[in-house]
Amino acid sequence: MHKEVIQNPKYAIVAAVQLPSVNDLEFEASLTELRELAKTLGYQVIRTFVQKRMGFDMRAYLGAGKRQEIRDFVNGESGANESGLDEIEALLVDHEISPSQARNLEIEVGCEVMDRTMVILEIFHRNARSRAARAQVEIARLGYMAPRLREAAKLAGPQGRQRSGEGGRGAGESQTELDRRKIRDRIAELQLEIVAMDAERKTQRARRQERKGHAAVALVGYTNAGKSTLMRALTGSEVLVANKLFATLDTTVRALYPESVPRVLISDTVGFIKNLPHGLVASFKSTLDEALDASLLLHVIDASDSGFVRQLEVTDEVLQEIGADVISRILVFNKIDHVGDASEQAQCEATLRIKYPGCVVMSARRSDDVAKLHQKIIEFFQQDLVETEIFLPWSAQQLRGEIYAKCQVLNERSHDDGTFFLVRSEADMIQKIQEQLGSERPQEE
Repeated sequence: MHKEVIQNPKYAIVAAVQLPSVNDLEFEASLTELRELAKTLGYQVIRTFVQKRMGFDMRAYLGAGKRQEIRDFVNGESGANESGLDEIEALLVDHEISPSQARNLEIEVGCEVMDRTMVILEIFHRNARSRAARAQVEIARLGYMAPRLREAAKLAGPQGRQRSGEGGRGAGESQTELDRRKIRDRIAELQLEIVAMDAERKTQRARRQERKGHAAVALVGYTNAGKSTLMRALTGSEVLVANKLFATLDTTVRALYPESVPRVLISDTVGFIKNLPHGLVASFKSTLDEALDASLLLHVIDASDSGFVRQLEVTDEVLQEIGADVISRILVFNKIDHVGDASEQAQCEATLRIKYPGCVVMSARRSDDVAKLHQKIIEFFQQDLVETEIFLPWSAQQLRGEIYAKCQVLNERSHDDGTFFLVRSEADMIQKIQEQLGSERPQEE
């Protein structure tokens, strides 16, 4: 017996207003994105309602006719349940709408209404794993909820407006005011926790920087561009790879494999998305800390997405906002294998290389492509390495392992008094090894 047959799927519908300033390509891309977000939440979107308007309806976002059309569909009056579908649980709106608009729309259509911001917050809430990420998500959710308490109280009726003074009368606080005060207190408490966690992370970062011998790379880019798949390919590690938006929220760090000199650490950061609520961008800066610490960013773009230019713009804007726009960057156009047939892929690759000199066009699922990117990363970190010769006397052979671990050995030759190594490494690393060895060096004939 298959468990998935027994479990009933959750059904949802999507609605959006297309304003005159938004072209059809942008509008459809945003709707597709919302449907993908819905899938991450476990919803099956069975229909999308769109309406072209000069502006949003101030009372309930959509116009009266469209609201009635959705109400009929939700109630099964337009054939919604002819295929035996269970009831529609949610209407997902592709904009952030005001609390009163959400309340009025919910009353009229007869099911729960979730705007785009609420959908993203719920995904973050479910997927955050680290203590810092959970705290930041809670702050963002509380900030979103606070102005909506009054509308929730209206739906609750007189009890929602009852005052906490004696007998529900007098100068006491209303339940809404009490809830708001609790939210403010909780946000203040969480912010203090985040400050403490930030200090702890800075200490850990300083310790990492003191331990020379490795370099940092951060994968950044639009969500679902294939960053986690690329991470797994470059590091040989089992990281979560799911065809869902925001499958990865907490930063994952792994070593480049096969390992190189210097040792390279790669981190996968949270993906970006168009119209990500500003509160979440601010709250999630710590999930992008690895990008700020990196010496090299791999900006991963989905080459098969017709709107990839939009992906570039969104990522560039967020990187600039967090101060990471000054870090060296390689544009990695991933998923080239999803672009038509072989000739179309070749044409697309040629166009990208002309338009974006120095970019990498690849598929994370092709080992040859991954190997080329691997080499490009190593070359970046080896460009400032120093090449020199180290003499290791027989009496200090215990340092042989350290030389191989900390340096790239280009040549090794024996001598009566020990071994000569031609090495390439960071200048300070070579200096440390030479300080341990002293200045002893045999006379060569």
